[in-house]
Amino acid sequence: MESKFAERLKELRVNAGLSQSQLANELGGKINQSTIARWEMKKREPGFDAVLEIAIYFGVSLDYLGGLED
Repeated sequence: MESKFAERLKELRVNAGLSQSQLANELGGKINQSTIARWEMKKREPGFDAVLEIAIYFGVSLDYLGGLED
């Protein structure tokens, strides 16, 4: 099963009106813009800590980010 993380991340970011750089800043600079771009292009997979931080920031579950629930 292919991860939906890339699509969900981009959807959440765009719906929040954030650029990749803005999201990187909102996350405290722990994750940079180029990393977010690679995730959204499915060129790289995030680690658990990054996924957890994104889920907390957007107020969604890990299952939602991973595509296990809608």
